[in-house]
Amino acid sequence: MADDTMPDEKAVQVLRDMANRLRIHSIRATCASNSGHPTSCCSAAEIMSVLFFHTMRYKQTDPGHPDNDRFVLSKGHAAPILYAAWAEAGDIRESDLLRLRKIDCDLEGHPTPRLSFVDVATGSLGQGLGAACGMAYTGKYFDKASYRVFCLMGDGESSEGSVWEAMSFASYYNLDNLIAIFDVNRLGQSGVAPLEHCTDVYQKRCEAFGWNTYLVDGHDVVELCQAFWLATQVKNKPSAIIAKTFKGQGIPNVENEENWHGKPIPKEKADAIIKLIESRIQTNRNLIPKPPVEDSPEICITDIKMTTSPAYKVGDKVATRKAYGLALAKLGHANGRVIVLDGDTKNSTFSELFKKEHPERFIECFIAEQNMVNVALGCAARGRTIAFVSTFAAFLTRAFDQIRMGAISQTNINLAGSHCGVSIGEDGPSQMALEDLAMFRSIPNCTVFYPSDAVSAEHAVYLAANTKGMCFIRTSRPETAVIYSPQENFEIGQAKVVRHSNNDKVTVIGAGVTLHEALAAADHLSKQGISIRVIDPFTIKPLDAATIISNAKATGNWVITVEDHYQEGGIGEAVCAAVSEEPDILVHQLAVPRVPRSGRPSELLDMFGISAKHIIAAVKHTLMNKTN
Repeated sequence: MADDTMPDEKAVQVLRDMANRLRIHSIRATCASNSGHPTSCCSAAEIMSVLFFHTMRYKQTDPGHPDNDRFVLSKGHAAPILYAAWAEAGDIRESDLLRLRKIDCDLEGHPTPRLSFVDVATGSLGQGLGAACGMAYTGKYFDKASYRVFCLMGDGESSEGSVWEAMSFASYYNLDNLIAIFDVNRLGQSGVAPLEHCTDVYQKRCEAFGWNTYLVDGHDVVELCQAFWLATQVKNKPSAIIAKTFKGQGIPNVENEENWHGKPIPKEKADAIIKLIESRIQTNRNLIPKPPVEDSPEICITDIKMTTSPAYKVGDKVATRKAYGLALAKLGHANGRVIVLDGDTKNSTFSELFKKEHPERFIECFIAEQNMVNVALGCAARGRTIAFVSTFAAFLTRAFDQIRMGAISQTNINLAGSHCGVSIGEDGPSQMALEDLAMFRSIPNCTVFYPSDAVSAEHAVYLAANTKGMCFIRTSRPETAVIYSPQENFEIGQAKVVRHSNNDKVTVIGAGVTLHEALAAADHLSKQGISIRVIDPFTIKPLDAATIISNAKATGNWVITVEDHYQEGGIGEAVCAAVSEEPDILVHQLAVPRVPRSGRPSELLDMFGISAKHIIAAVKHTLMNKTN
C-alpha cells in the first residue's frame, strides 16, 4: 500500500478525536431539541470521521460542486451526525446545531435538500442506495468523471426489498465508483435487527449480488481507512464496507442497549457523558479534505426548444404512448443530457424508440420500479441529467413512496405511465392504471399531463423537460385520431376548447380516450339538434379553472366530466374543486365505478359507463333536469 493511502499516527488520532467530537455534537443537538437519534449517530461516528476527513474528496466551501464526491445518508434518522460533520468542515455554524429540528432552522429531523450538502431527501428507509446508484451511473457513464459516491446505510433498512433491487442494479452495471457502508449496530427501532451482529451473513449476501466486500470494526479508524482505500482500487464491481458497530457507542449504560432508538440523552446526564467523551480527545487539530479532481463536463439542461413541429396530420391514428416514444427520441437530439429509464416495458411504452437512437443514454432498470425511480432521482441530482422514467402507470403505484420522497427532494424528474384505464382492454385490471391521477395529483409541485392525441403528447414531453419539479405524463394504449394541427401551441395549465358553438347546452370535459368519446357523443347529439361544448384539459394539475368556469357559465352552468379512472382523485374531483366557489355550477361525474375486468376496449368503456353512449345519456339527463 502506498504511503499516502493511510494517515500517519497523528492523523489517526485526529480521526479518532473527530469521531468523538461528532458524538458530542450529536448529543448536544438532540438534547437541545429534546428529540432525535443520538445513539444511531454514535454508531456511525468513526465512519463519518474517516469519510469526511480522510477518504472523500470535496470542496468544503462548495458542497454542491459537480466534481465533489457524493455522500448519501440513507439512514436519514442519523442526520445530526451529518450536520456535525459539515459543522466541523465549516459549511454550517456549530451554534446552528443547537437549533436542530426548530421551525426556523433548515437542520431538519431527516436530511432534505434545503441544505446545500444534501442531494436527495432520506428518512424513508431503504431508498438511499438506489439514489446513490443513479449518481454513480451518471458519474461513470454520462459525466465520465472521477467523483465517487458513498452511501451510509443502517442494518435495519436492509430488510427493505428496494435495497436489494439497488444492489442488483449496481452490480449489473459494474458501478465501481460506488461504495456502500452497512452500519451494522445490531439494533433497530423496536428491537434487534434480524441478523444482529452476523456480519458474515451480510458479506455473503452482498457477494451473492456481485459486490466486492470488506468486513471491518466500524469503530477502528485504521481498518476503515484501509477498507475505503482498497475499495477505490477495485474495478468493475461496487464495494460494500460491512462495519460492525454498537448503537450508542461511547455512552455508558446506553451503548448496545435496547429501547434507546429515537431518544435523546436525558439532560441531567448529558453533561457528564459529554465530559467523559471529551476526556478521550487528545488533539485539537482539524484535517482538511483533499480537493476533488475537476473533470466533470460543463452542461446545460435548460431552455430546450422543439426544433421542428410534430410530424402528424389531423386524422392520423396514433397512440399517445407511441407519440411519447417518438417525442423522446426527438428530444434526445435536442439535448445530450436527456436520459430515459425503463422497467422492462420499453416495447410497450415505446421508450425503445429513444434507445434505438440514443443507446448510450438509455438505462434498463428491469422489473424493479422502486429502484428505477430512486435511480432517476440520483441521475437528476445536481442538475446532471434530464431524466424520463417509463413504465405502465399501474406499476408506478408500487413506487409511490419513492415518488413522494422525490418531491421532498425537490427533484426534477419526469415519469410517464402508459396503459391507463380500462381502455387497455384484454389484459385486465391488474394492468389498468385507475388510481394514478389521484396519486400524482397528491404530490406537491407535480405537473400532471394527460395528452389526448399525438401532437399534444409531443408537446407534453418538451414541456416536461423544461419544467421545474416532478412531472407525470399519462399515456393511453389505443390508437386515437390526431385532433390538433402541427402548429397548435400548448402551455401548462391551459385547456383547449375543442368543440364549441353559440348554442352549446352543456360542457363536457374528457381527456385521453374519453375526449374522443366526448367528440363522438357531440357528433351524435348534433344530428339530434343538441350542441355540447367539449374541453381537453391537457394538464390535470394545474387545471385551467378559468377556462372551465367561463365555459360552464356559457353553457347553463352544467358540466359533465368523463374519465378512464376511478372517481376518487380523478378529473371529476379536480373539476369539482376548481368550481367549488361557483355555487351555481353543477358537475356530473362519469368515471369507472368499480374494479373492472378483461374485455375489448370498446366493450369495457361501455360496461363501465364512460363511452359515448353514456355521455349522450348524461347530456340528455342534464337537459331534462334543466327543463324541469
